[in-house]
Amino acid sequence: MGAWRNAMVCGLGASGLAAARLLHREDVAVCAVDERDTPASRAAGGELAALDAKVVLGATTPPAGEFDVAIVSPGLSVHGAFLAEVRRRGIPLLSELELGWSRFRGRTVAVTGSNGKSSVVKALADCFEAAGQSAPACGNYGEPICRAVLAVPDADWLVVEVSSFQMETCAVFRPDIAVLLNIQPNHLDRHGTFAAYARLKARLFAQQRAEDAALVPPEWRARVCAWSGGRGHWQTCGAAADADYVYSPGRISPRDGPDIEMKGSYFDNDVLGPNAAMLVGAALAAGLPPEIIRAGLQGFSPLPHRAEPVGELDGVRYVDDSKATNLAAMLASIRMQDRPVWLIAGGRPKETDFSAARPILRERVRGVFLIGEAAAAMAAAWQGTVPCLDCGTLAQAVAAARRTAPPGTTVLLAPACTSYDQFRSYAERGAAFAKFAKEKD
Repeated sequence: MGAWRNAMVCGLGASGLAAARLLHREDVAVCAVDERDTPASRAAGGELAALDAKVVLGATTPPAGEFDVAIVSPGLSVHGAFLAEVRRRGIPLLSELELGWSRFRGRTVAVTGSNGKSSVVKALADCFEAAGQSAPACGNYGEPICRAVLAVPDADWLVVEVSSFQMETCAVFRPDIAVLLNIQPNHLDRHGTFAAYARLKARLFAQQRAEDAALVPPEWRARVCAWSGGRGHWQTCGAAADADYVYSPGRISPRDGPDIEMKGSYFDNDVLGPNAAMLVGAALAAGLPPEIIRAGLQGFSPLPHRAEPVGELDGVRYVDDSKATNLAAMLASIRMQDRPVWLIAGGRPKETDFSAARPILRERVRGVFLIGEAAAAMAAAWQGTVPCLDCGTLAQAVAAARRTAPPGTTVLLAPACTSYDQFRSYAERGAAFAKFAKEKD
């Protein structure tokens, strides 16, 4: 792949910057283009201009010129006007992920799914490291894959988190081990329908061959196999007794091997246990020793802003799950709590129907403090199910929760929405929640 002379790099975020640096290393002439003209894009553009790249900011259409390829950052939708014009001109689109992977000579584990990807990727990378193998975590978690390949060209493995956005422009990506954790409605604001979103997840397996491992939930195996046409060695992982790797409380049971104990670990619950089964299946497929895997599960700590306890005040626990940016993730987060929940939810929605939350809200949640653009829609959907208070901002929601929540309960930030109406990222939102939770009245 890639005997190119001229490349357009679309988007100057971290992925675009990494792709441009890799292409510059290969003496490809780069034209870096971004629809934004912001301090961040100007800073990135300055770095590339120093490498003799052409930089175009505030672009509304692709620049003129002959290009062999357009490298696409995941933030750009293939359905948008900019990339539609690139395609109309006959310029092939290529994901930054696939560009970086094509330059790597080691092996690859790729993890996709709607929820829980980053924790599995981090835990797998930790297991490889404990086994003495170099395996940077990259892709949608960690650093862009092009940067990882440049930084650690002789790594044994890449452990890649793959999003549906990245799969839109992948054509030949072939992981040695492909993992689908779960599929739940997400990013419908971009992909349009759940079916389109699910088929993009299935594309991860399309190029696999018989010697490759394909790990999926039992309920998705037939559909993913049919949609992808992948020829990998299909195995199932989850809580179903007939899966090849079965989660039950305290352990993962491979069909053809001894149990791997994980009692009391971060993954030892009904929500994350099936993901742990996937992790074990992938790690064993990579040849990692069971004792390394067990230690990795037992020693894993939650990543920031993912069901992360941030403090306890007056007997009330505060938990930051700002990364729960869709309804399914919010419901999973509620189910993980071992106390009655006071929920903070809202932000910029990625979906329009919040009614599926009613049963769990009725059972587990005492009240909801709503914030941001989705507040009215959530209140309408949950009316009569649970008390809801529109607080407007996160600061006001935390203050209201502090006044209301009695000892022995949990105030949980699990917004079911993105943060972009009030914050720059889910991480900034989570940090603000922790700050507000710790402030004295």
